[in-house]
Amino acid sequence: MTARLANPSLDPTPDAGLEGALADLVVQAPATLATATLVAIGLEDRYAELPSPLGSIVVAWNGRGVSAVDRAVDLEAFEARFVEHVGRPIQRADAVPAELGRAIGARLAGDRRVRVPLDLRGRTEFETAVLLKALEIPRGEVRPYGWIAAEIGRPRAVRAVGTALAHNPVPLVVPCHRVVRSDGSIGQYSLGGPVAKRTILAVEGLDPEALEAGARAGVRFLGSDTTHVVCLPTCHNARRITPRHRVPFRSLAAAAAAGYRACRACRPISGSAAAA
Repeated sequence: MTARLANPSLDPTPDAGLEGALADLVVQAPATLATATLVAIGLEDRYAELPSPLGSIVVAWNGRGVSAVDRAVDLEAFEARFVEHVGRPIQRADAVPAELGRAIGARLAGDRRVRVPLDLRGRTEFETAVLLKALEIPRGEVRPYGWIAAEIGRPRAVRAVGTALAHNPVPLVVPCHRVVRSDGSIGQYSLGGPVAKRTILAVEGLDPEALEAGARAGVRFLGSDTTHVVCLPTCHNARRITPRHRVPFRSLAAAAAAGYRACRACRPISGSAAAA
């Protein structure tokens, strides 16, 4: 006969009723739990399509933020490139999460205040600085590669800035289309080349042909003869200068010699930097 302890709470004998109750608490984990957990901690990504000025694009994300943006042309090829370059598995989802989708839409519409989390793992410190600086360029304006180089404290690294932007993993979200060659020409674009770049800039309110015509004429800066402030040509302050008060300059040195000071909004730099 099995002995019972005087204190039942210390009795090691199994209680069939208790075991049955515990068994009833067992719930099968959802099949998607493993993937969702990996996505949440940034070890796996999902992607879905969103509309854009260039048509449908694919946006990849994980718990750290947006990790890739590309044209929605060949989804299988996109997945293969992602796995090759990023080194993480990726799965297609039905839609971008609602909050993230709204933030991306607001960002594409020009709202620089909205926060879009970014997963820039794999970028160097220099590349990250370049991408974050590009985020500061307002919609409907452009800056030369040399501007970014100067702003991040690397004024001689103009070509390296161009290379970093050419490998931007999240174009449109990080608006590398708003960065042009230091000679004022449009330059290349990773999300479809110069034609796509002109398309986006036109949607944002710029006239790419006029921009390049000014560049060919050697106009690097525009001043106002009423304020004696000199700006980059697409600065919102420059665009308010009426034709009769507009003064073109080829260099900041020429503007300074004429008694003009640099705009505090666009913070122009010398146009003498090497073109990227």
